[in-house]
Formats: sequence, C-alpha cells, structure tokens
Amino acid sequence: MFDYDAELRLLNEIFRAAARVGPGENVLDIGCGTGQTTREAARAAVTGSVVGVDTSARMLERARRLTDGQELRNITYEQADAQVHRFPSRHFDVCVSRFGTMFFSDPGAAFTNIRRALRPAARLVLLVWQHRDHNEWATAIRQAITTGTAPPAHGPDPFSLADPATTAGILTAAGFTDAEFTDVHEPVYYGPDTTTAFDAVFRLWEVKETLATLDAAASEQARTRLRGTLAAHNTGDGVYFDSRAWIVTARVA
Repeated sequence: MFDYDAELRLLNEIFRAAARVGPGENVLDIGCGTGQTTREAARAAVTGSVVGVDTSARMLERARRLTDGQELRNITYEQADAQVHRFPSRHFDVCVSRFGTMFFSDPGAAFTNIRRALRPAARLVLLVWQHRDHNEWATAIRQAITTGTAPPAHGPDPFSLADPATTAGILTAAGFTDAEFTDVHEPVYYGPDTTTAFDAVFRLWEVKETLATLDAAASEQARTRLRGTLAAHNTGDGVYFDSRAWIVTARVA
C-alpha cells in the first residue's frame, strides 16, 4: 500500500493539534485508512472512545494490527460507507477526518448522516485539499505522465471540497454552523530518495490509471519524465512537493 502516513507527516501534525481531542471524548474518524489518526485520537481520549470508519478492508486489517501492537483498547474499527452507515444517534463529541471526506458521491447526504451521529454542539474537524492548481504534487506528477495538455481526471476527485464557499454551503445545509477554513501550507513527502519516491508514486491510483491507457513506448517516456520530475524535487533530505490544504472546522447547529 502507498504510505499516506509518511506522505502527510507535516500536515498531520497540524491536523492533530487542530482536532484538540479531549480526555473523555467519544470520537468518530471518517476515512481512517490504516488508523494513524484514529490511534492518535485514542491516545488523547484516554477515558473516551474512538470509532474509525473506512470502506477498505485491506486498510482496516492493517489498522487493527497496528492498534493491537500498540495495545490501544479504546478503538473500534468498522468497514462502512459513512454516507449511509447507521451510526448511533447523538453519540460522538467530535468527528475528525484527514482527507477522508472528499470522495462522497452525495456530500450533502453524507454530512447530514454524520451530523446525526454527533451530539449538540459537537465539533467537526476536516483536512481537505485546496484546488489542484495549488498542489504541486498533483500538477507536477500529472504533467510528467501525460503529453501536452493533461486530460481531465477520472475517478474520485480529491479536490471536491476545495472551494470554501461550496463546502460551507454543504455543511450548513447538513446542519452544521460556524464553518471556518484555515490555510495549511506544508510539503508532502514521497521518500528519502528518487528511487523510493518513484516506487511509491506508482502505487497512486491516478498514476496507475493514466499509464494503463498508454502504449509501451509512451509509457516508458512517461516513466522517464516522472523520474526526472522526482529527481528535481529531491532536496537531499527527501523528495518533497509543495501542497496546500484547508483545515475545516464547524459545529453541530
């Protein structure tokens, strides 16, 4: 699996501080992946509990193994679609999500469903990408594996919550209030050297999808360009690309 925890290390530190999970809180973690944010919430909610939700059985299997190894007993993982899953009503004090809410097919219904699981005045804390053009990791890698003008992206849109006005409108309609957006400007990390970064990037779905459409010659040219792009971003301390995200906070109305 692609190591998202390593990629997002610098952003995650800011997100963890923004979540401000308290000792006795019940926490819902949407799109928890392999559970880094879930485990961090559990360490803060020492007398509370945390539920991590994701659609990927493979990621949840790893999350459970890591959690067992760290002997955290206040975590439950559920394989579920947060858009429609029947969460306990008015149960959670805070909902967190690190890049786990951008892929809803119906974000209005999804956030309404999540809001029903939160207690009155409960907090919502999200980390979402800003627009693609503000994220060098997306533009530079995409340009490297395409020729000329990059074609429209297919599949899940990681930038679906990039526009603050649109996202605030979705949250307000779902029953949240006081939506605020805080700029996060930190690089993402792809590995200690160019070779490791090249192997890591090939695990990303958009890269695999794009290369699968090319013939053998075009694919090899794209790989060569990608190696060059990654080498150009090798700082000597690792391969980094610029990124920008929003920390979105809101409360149950």
